[in-house]
Amino acid sequence: MRWCRFRGLAAPGGRPDAARFGVVEDDETVRPVDGDLFGEFRPRDEWLSLTDVELLPPVVPNTFFAVGLNYTAHIHHAQARGMTAAKVPERPEVGYRANSALVGHGAAVVKPADCAGRFEAEAELVAVIGRPARRCTREQARRAVFGWTIGNDVSARDWQHTDRTLWRAKNSDTFKPMGPWIETDVDPMGSRTLVAVGGDTVAEFATGAMVFDPYDYIVEISRYITLSPGDVLWMGTDAVVEMPVGKALGVTITGIGTLSNPVVQEM
Repeated sequence: MRWCRFRGLAAPGGRPDAARFGVVEDDETVRPVDGDLFGEFRPRDEWLSLTDVELLPPVVPNTFFAVGLNYTAHIHHAQARGMTAAKVPERPEVGYRANSALVGHGAAVVKPADCAGRFEAEAELVAVIGRPARRCTREQARRAVFGWTIGNDVSARDWQHTDRTLWRAKNSDTFKPMGPWIETDVDPMGSRTLVAVGGDTVAEFATGAMVFDPYDYIVEISRYITLSPGDVLWMGTDAVVEMPVGKALGVTITGIGTLSNPVVQEM
């Protein structure tokens, strides 16, 4: 099943509709639902064309977990750029990102006016938590995952290397596209991730070729932190791609879909 979060397109000069959840059917229509995405729900007798709605980030997480340096090629890329701390991790460790940076499929990524240097995309698998998880086993970690979506961990490298924290390099407004929906019926460990710039594929890798997989991370996190329904875990990337202004950056994970966002310059 494919779950989305959406709102109707606003008429010129009008106010946008409120956000709703829905089920994507045959990749063309959305059937709105009443109720809780992670609990009881009831489909409505209503069908909307995907072309008539705005797809929003499929969830707004209570906690936005993010993994770094979880693929060997990314680690080697960072080392080649002079990042001496980039080493193959010995255990699963996680960081955080800001909800305020989230945007949905089709929304513009805005490059800040004073952002110089490398402006890059990191194509990532995202696990969406569907039930509380605390001190869980690996099997319980599997059952805690509601489904999977796609993220683009937009990164401003000069800021990343000169600021004391990642506060603006990773968390500026629009720097975290996520979507287009949540797919519940896929095992992404066998998927392929493809990255396209302006419609041309520039990178591809095995999605599951991680140092530690999502369940390793959920087991480790849940030893100390309770994961809640709607939390997301971004799993890192094996490809770092320049994001040129004026073109769209697309991330496809087979079995899930494609997340695409145009890149624009702040005026």
